[in-house]
Amino acid sequence: MRFKEAMVKPLRSVLFVPGHRGAWVEKAIATGVDGLIMDLEDSVPEDLKSDARAEVARSLARLSESRTEAGIYVRVNALDTGLTGDDIEAVVVPGLDGLSLPKTFGPEDIIRYDALVTHFELKNGVEPGSIEFICNLETAEAYATCEQIAVASPRVATLFAGTARDADVSRSIGFQFSPGGEETLYLRSRAVLAARAAGLEFPLVGVWQDLADPDGARRFSEQNRALGFRGQVLIHPSHVDVANEVFSPSEFEIDFYSGMITAFDEAVAGGAAAVVYEGMHVDYAHIKTARDVLAYAANFDKN
Repeated sequence: MRFKEAMVKPLRSVLFVPGHRGAWVEKAIATGVDGLIMDLEDSVPEDLKSDARAEVARSLARLSESRTEAGIYVRVNALDTGLTGDDIEAVVVPGLDGLSLPKTFGPEDIIRYDALVTHFELKNGVEPGSIEFICNLETAEAYATCEQIAVASPRVATLFAGTARDADVSRSIGFQFSPGGEETLYLRSRAVLAARAAGLEFPLVGVWQDLADPDGARRFSEQNRALGFRGQVLIHPSHVDVANEVFSPSEFEIDFYSGMITAFDEAVAGGAAAVVYEGMHVDYAHIKTARDVLAYAANFDKN
């Protein structure tokens, strides 16, 4: 059963930009990133929160005028800070695609965010229901209830499985980070399953923090694509090209699945419902997968 039609478009790469660094926004988009998260939370000094809020509002106005194709999101401050309402009032404006919700603890938090956003959509002249949520899994409680979080509001577009080293999630759960990621395999797998079971087709993962290890960054992306993630949240522009490449169907995959469909169609025309293709048995189930891969790849033809 699909609980909702996911709103979010495919985001292979989503890059954080500190909210008070408005001059970085257009530079970030120029990297070819699929999505941008302007941050009002952890990357902004406490004494600059108000300035960052105003700067993000100005950036949103510029991006709305330029009609950028990148998805535009804002990470607001968590509900327990007392800043969330002011953040949402300032940034829920035309041109915003959605909010990144930090440090959620369960579905009740999503409902609270929903109520605030509904109020400010009406107040600020934004189409009701148009602002979507990227729900950040950064606490033990969030991972333990990720299935409920995924269906807590029609605004939930995707889950973001946080696995960062020495950050909120590792402190909350107590795992020790390793480059291979064995300690978060269960968490990431559960997030993918929760998202897809709720009809959310584009689960996100992140972040890779070691900027001196590009090979590790690629392995991280490849491992997570294999698990079922469709994109990655990034903290540095140098990872954009890798994420876009890894989370796109490769030329080999496109050729392989195109050939599979051709071979199967010929078999069906001859009265069969199965065929041996490249040494493997192929029937209708495999063709559904092949068509899904090609349809997904079409999202990125322009790139």
